[in-house]
Amino acid sequence: MKIISIVGSPRGKKGNTARLLNEVIKGAENMGAENETIFLLGDLVLPCRGCDKCHVKGYCFQKDKYEEIKLKILKADGLILASPNYIFNVSAQLKSFMDRCCGVLHCMEFYGKYGASIVTSGGGNEKPIADYMNYFLITTGIRPVGSIWATMGHLEDDVFTKDICHKAFGLGEKLVKAWKQKKQNKNVEKKMEQFRQRMQFLVKYRKDDWLYEYNYWKKHWRMP
Repeated sequence: MKIISIVGSPRGKKGNTARLLNEVIKGAENMGAENETIFLLGDLVLPCRGCDKCHVKGYCFQKDKYEEIKLKILKADGLILASPNYIFNVSAQLKSFMDRCCGVLHCMEFYGKYGASIVTSGGGNEKPIADYMNYFLITTGIRPVGSIWATMGHLEDDVFTKDICHKAFGLGEKLVKAWKQKKQNKNVEKKMEQFRQRMQFLVKYRKDDWLYEYNYWKKHWRMP
């Protein structure tokens, strides 16, 4: 299994988010997976301009690394999203990447892959953010297997407890096992199908404007 991990922390490799991700990767690698981590630093991925060109042409015209990262994900089997809690949401860096995936969402272009989410914070409230990240994965066509988080303010000297490390390692193993066994979760499948129907209606409604996406749906989703 090939995994792409995206870290939205401006602290990069030295941040708590990257450290928690490393514990998850250990579990995935223990099951034979390969991982490539991408750190969203600086202007690697710029904010979406809302130009709609991705819906028409199938790619973004901005001169940054977004299309390169997207291609890596398309070639991979899994995607892990990792972010610190920045005022009850993902970081601006990760949000820019997620917003740039609007064309991916319309086509559910990452369909068939598996994923997970990671959140760290100073004082808590991680679950809603992890749930949001996992729902984002669903809307791209990825089946999330779970999430892990850590409240750093509750830890002594920022050292992860054995329980956190054990859960993170287990999440990595679970991700690979789910991919190998092609596991499905009824709740995830229901949400994915609901979103698929929503996008089918939207793309069909805008078929004269969103040429790439309409043709993609006809080819990959057999839309009449």
